[in-house]
Parts: sequence; C-alpha cells; structure tokens
Amino acid sequence: MSEEWTLDDLSRRVGVSRSHLSRIETADYMIPLEPPPRLDELFGLQGTFQELYAVARLELHPDQYKRRMELEGKAVAIREYSPQVIPGLLQTEDYARALFLIGDPHAAKEDINKLIRARMLRQRELEASGKRLSVILDEAVLHRSYGGPAVMRAQLARLLRTPVSPRYILQVLPFSHGGHALAGGALALWTLPRGEMVAYEEAMIKGTLVDEKDEVEYRSRHYDLLAASALPPRDSADMIRSAMEDLPHEHHS
Repeated sequence: MSEEWTLDDLSRRVGVSRSHLSRIETADYMIPLEPPPRLDELFGLQGTFQELYAVARLELHPDQYKRRMELEGKAVAIREYSPQVIPGLLQTEDYARALFLIGDPHAAKEDINKLIRARMLRQRELEASGKRLSVILDEAVLHRSYGGPAVMRAQLARLLRTPVSPRYILQVLPFSHGGHALAGGALALWTLPRGEMVAYEEAMIKGTLVDEKDEVEYRSRHYDLLAASALPPRDSADMIRSAMEDLPHEHHS
C-alpha cells in the first residue's frame, strides 16, 4: 500500500481503540477475537492475521496445555465432566482468579491477569464458534467455595445464565448417584471436524491427552452413562439455585 497509516488511522478502520492497539503492538495485551478477520480484509490478505492470531493465542498457555487449547479450538463439540471445580469455559473472572491464587499464592498480579484474559478469550471463542458444549458437574462443585460467598454466588448465577438448549447442556450429578468410573479426575472429550474424538484427563497438577480410539471410546461411554444418571438440566438448575440460597451472606459493619 502506498499510504502510511498511523495507529489512529488503523484504530478507526478496525474498531479497536488506539491505546489497545498500542498495547497489542508491544505485546502487553492479547488481541481480541474480532480484529484479525477485519485486518485480513483491510489489507487484502487471505487469512494471514487469523493464522497469526491462532499462534499467538496458544502462546498464552504453558507448553503442556498448548495442544489441549489447539484441540479444544478445533472441536465442533465439547463434553466435560468436572468433579471439583467449575470448568474454565463457564468460570467468572473472580472465580478463576481465586483458583489461580490458590494454585500459586505468590504469582504476580499481571501473570494472573494474563491467565484470566486467556480464559475469558476461550469463552468468547466458544460463543462465537457455534460449537456444542455439554457439562456434567459433580454436586461437590456447587458447595466447594472459592473466593468467598460473594464470588461463589456470582459464579453459580453465571451457571444459571447458561441457556437450556440443544447447543448447551448443563447437568449436575448428585451425591445420591454414588461412585462411578470417572471419579478419579476431570475429563474433557472433544469431537473434531471429521468426527474423531480426543480425550483429555486432568489430575491435580498434570493433564494427559488420550487419542487411542478404544481408550477414548471407553471414556465416552462412561461419560454418556453419567449424563444418563445426572439430573436433567432444569432439575440441575434447581439444585444450583438451592446451593446459592445456602451460601452465607456477608455482613458489612
């Protein structure tokens, strides 16, 4: 292009503030979801900015999670079972912050903020993508508080705002169900565009990708069994609402 643009010129054309563009330029701010396609169109490129964006997004995550983020991004359907905490795709910022601080109480504030921005970006991508999400929460998740009653109340309210639809299914597995084969840790199952499935198991400090067909199928069958045993979405919402009501109210003097 023959003309030279300032940050102000680019800001007007892509709809991102000059200050944000400046921070993106110095790598102090992760680029939002919307600008890459606009930049490709503006400069007449065939997806270059979108490809670079995909690479940059993976750089937000520690090495052991990059492959997970890549597969989650490619998936057309996501199924998750969580026995201990709200899954990242449904967390509020304050709940996520409480989790990160418990994991590393001495972490720098900016490092925590970067992790939270990355988590919120995953949620925005889910909303924009149209992919399907099914989540089964163990009842324990509703009662294990992170960040205090106010944070937990807002987090449970966030769950209640998850729409009941064919695209989103949120269920609670009650204590009354008893034991089951997936009780050892969190599980994510991703269905990729060609129909193949990949599993990801997460323990306390490490995660494991499982792509061997029989092993993935074994986990998928047990997830389906849990889904059949869990409360229906509306009854699950009632249980979440009840857990909110049981939270203590903080009194300010």
